[in-house]
Amino acid sequence: MVHSAYDSFQLLSNCPNKIISASIYNSKLLLGCNDYSLKIYSPESPSPTSSSSDSLGNLKREPYVIEKTLKGFWKKPLISMEMSESRNILISLSESITVHRLPNLEVVIGVLGKAKGASVFAWDDQKGFLCFGRQKRVCIFRLEGGQNFVEVKDFGVPDVVKSMAWSGDNICLGIRREYVILNSTTGALTEVFQSGRIAPPLVVSLPSGELLLGKDNIGVFVDQNGKLLQDGRISWSEAPVSVVIHMQYAIARLTRHIEIRSLRVPYPLVQTVVLRDTHLLKSNNNILAVLDNSVYGLLPISLGAQIVQLTASSNFEEALALCKLLPPENIKLRLAKEDSIRIRYGHYLFDNESYDEAMDQFLASSVDITYVLALYPSIVLPKTLSISNPQIAVDLEEDAPNRFSGLSDASQEMDSPSSLSHMESDKRMTVKSPNLGYNVLMALVKFLHNKRYGIVEKATLEVTEEVVSDAIEYGNRSQRSSRAKNSSKTRHQFQASLGAREMATILDTALLQVMVLTTQSSALLDLLKGLNYCDVKICEEFLQQRKYHSELLELYKSHDMHHEALKLLSQLVEEPDQAEPTSELSEKFKPEMIIEYLKPLCSTDPILVLEYSMRVLESCPTQTIELLSSGNIQAELVNSYLKQHAPNMQGRYLELLISVNESEISSDLRNELVQLYLSEVLNWYSDLMTQKKWDEKTYSPIRKKLLAALEKISGFTSETVLKRLPPDGLYEERAILLGMMNQHRLALSIYVHKLHVPELALAYCDRVYEASQSQRASKMSSNIYLTLLQIYLNPVRTTKEFENSIMNVDLPQSTGVNHKVGSTKAKVGRIVKKIAQIDSAEDLRFSSSSVDSGRSDNEGDEPNQEGAPIMLDEALNLLGQKWDKINGAQALKLLPKETKIQNLLTFLEPIVKKSSENRRNFSVIRSLRYNEDLQVKQELYDQRKAVVKINSDSTCYLCHKKIGASVFAVYPNGTTLVHFVCFKDSQSIKAVRGGSSRKRG
Repeated sequence: MVHSAYDSFQLLSNCPNKIISASIYNSKLLLGCNDYSLKIYSPESPSPTSSSSDSLGNLKREPYVIEKTLKGFWKKPLISMEMSESRNILISLSESITVHRLPNLEVVIGVLGKAKGASVFAWDDQKGFLCFGRQKRVCIFRLEGGQNFVEVKDFGVPDVVKSMAWSGDNICLGIRREYVILNSTTGALTEVFQSGRIAPPLVVSLPSGELLLGKDNIGVFVDQNGKLLQDGRISWSEAPVSVVIHMQYAIARLTRHIEIRSLRVPYPLVQTVVLRDTHLLKSNNNILAVLDNSVYGLLPISLGAQIVQLTASSNFEEALALCKLLPPENIKLRLAKEDSIRIRYGHYLFDNESYDEAMDQFLASSVDITYVLALYPSIVLPKTLSISNPQIAVDLEEDAPNRFSGLSDASQEMDSPSSLSHMESDKRMTVKSPNLGYNVLMALVKFLHNKRYGIVEKATLEVTEEVVSDAIEYGNRSQRSSRAKNSSKTRHQFQASLGAREMATILDTALLQVMVLTTQSSALLDLLKGLNYCDVKICEEFLQQRKYHSELLELYKSHDMHHEALKLLSQLVEEPDQAEPTSELSEKFKPEMIIEYLKPLCSTDPILVLEYSMRVLESCPTQTIELLSSGNIQAELVNSYLKQHAPNMQGRYLELLISVNESEISSDLRNELVQLYLSEVLNWYSDLMTQKKWDEKTYSPIRKKLLAALEKISGFTSETVLKRLPPDGLYEERAILLGMMNQHRLALSIYVHKLHVPELALAYCDRVYEASQSQRASKMSSNIYLTLLQIYLNPVRTTKEFENSIMNVDLPQSTGVNHKVGSTKAKVGRIVKKIAQIDSAEDLRFSSSSVDSGRSDNEGDEPNQEGAPIMLDEALNLLGQKWDKINGAQALKLLPKETKIQNLLTFLEPIVKKSSENRRNFSVIRSLRYNEDLQVKQELYDQRKAVVKINSDSTCYLCHKKIGASVFAVYPNGTTLVHFVCFKDSQSIKAVRGGSSRKRG
């Protein structure tokens, strides 16, 4: 026997007749005897205050004496009876089923004549349904209004019903040697299983609506539909005769004793009560054991006393189950008891090396985490945070007597929360420190993980409240007096939040150490990457000793200790051999990790980013430059820092910056990049000049970059760059700069006479011409091909102009071409006359979109000097290729007189064809317009031919008089007629009105 749950007490003895059935109503015993009488027994003490009420319900612990005997209450022997306290009725089965009103048993509510011959019945007190088994029939009645029973259903069954019980809307029947489920609505039968060979079928309803079915000495649990429940079986000592359910116990009547078992898995034996030859066990919130002439009551022992017994015998699960049955008004007492039991249970399991189960119990209790951490003395906690002895349910100590006063005497035997606290404290101090193996540490990890969410959430919430409170106080500094009045309240809140943070710090610090000891590196990294309250000093030392560098980096990072983290990471990158981690999950440290770490810091700490990015600039130049050019750091700041600490990377940074988004880069940075390129090119140029190896067509990588920058980058100061160029070299760069300054003549002269690359000159002209077509450009830009032609035909003059420009670098912007070309009228007179003859003296009258017959700015230029070589072939090729973009008349004036017409065929032939085509087109257009003019004149003539007929009925539209033979006028619509005099008068009136309105305005 584990503990005593019930105490047997003899209520009466020496009953004159054999007792068949028994029940209790208002502390009175109702006994049905074999002489067809109903005997009523009452407690010996009439006053309710004279007896103790430590039993459940109204059953009293004292002898019962006869009060009344109702002879002839039944006409035939009684089979069974059941009482309903909620409806105050007594249902008995004798010859038939009779229902009596309580407490006046002489009043009969009804007699179910159809139940004559019934052998068993079942009453559903909640719904008011009564069913009974008669032969092979099952009938169902319903009590309406507490007065009459109305038949609901009548079903047939395979055999005589030996036992039955309600289960929701179904009825479980024991027939023959099997159990079936009968649907009370449809009558459908469902077989469950065989009932056994030794004992008859036994059906017992459970408070949950499920059923307990007997199969010899085994009790099987099924649901309302008869399906087996997989939660164990009750194994009785022998096959029970009857079973009743009371609270959390199943009480079975055996042949030699009464057996009490728990309804919790594994359904252990709780107690045995030695009572032989009991033939009835009845429960109506009371347990009655009926012998032939005596009645025993099984009075439940108080829950408090049972809890004390179970706890003392280390049966903690049963004790916790009983705690849930404590009265609702003692909820705080129940929680205190559960905490005390769970803590004892946790210690018991911990001592028996069931660490996971022990932590489950600690977790279910309200015990402080410091209490559990005290079981692990090797875990280092912050020294400034003291861990006091736990006070279990300390808030219950003051009013504990009041809570216990409502219980029975046995309940007062329970240990008070105060005593439990001291007992737990003593036990905690005597617990032996376990060997910190893997299992015991993993149990602690699970415990701390389960506790962490609530503690960290509370700490974070209180920190947030402090920040908000500080912000409000900062905004109300003028109200110093009101803050002084509330200073005590503020200090109290601060202490509360400080305590929450301290608890979170203890938890996270301990959790980190345990996770390291159990080699949970990945889980530890997840912890450190999120919000944590780890004590940095303790955790730093702990991780350093074990070389958990990745975790240490995350610790620094989570606490915004970026300088320490980057310093450690730099050491790990620079000295990988000495800093090799011992943990298997640690990764190699690479320079890229520093860059990844720096990315989020660009907007918050740019100086720190610049400082540590210099350490990986040489090893990871591309990634570092991309980091610095991400846009989160001011470009000017980065450029200045690179210029001072890494000048060799300055150009690379500016290159990437401009390639990403040139429009947002300042002109200073563009100038900086171009000047960097130019400085390197000048150094390279000086070296080659010193070695006398300079060649204008030599291109180094840096010179290619400079040329590309000059052509693509806009916004830099070209004059400044031009001043730095040498006078005897880097002509291509000079040409590009002159082109940017709209000095097209000088730029083209460089391509032609210095670089001797006509192809570049022609490409230059194409770019300038296309730009002039897309936007407003100077006249020089639109005549760019004519300028190139002049350079081909007058090399001496252009060379002198170029030399003069080198001597005077400060050139004005967009000077255009103001040098006139010498007159060549005499030289090309004969050619012009021939062209005029071809076009019938109108060759220059019609011009295309690209041929201008007007006078050029270059007209009247000086003739080429005697003996100077000209580039006639290039000039002719230019005229042949770009005839449609050059003014033909001006081009012919520039050509020397010795030029043959045959050499100009490629130039003149398309011009003549174009002119002829234009002349024909204009002729067609003139004819079409002439025809349109004739059509309009014809329409006007047709309109003027309109005929107006005047008859005797024609009236004036204005004066409404007949027109007759008077002079008249017709409005443009052709139908409205008026006298001419009226028309003139209306026109004069309109003129006067119009003039007066204008005068008023």
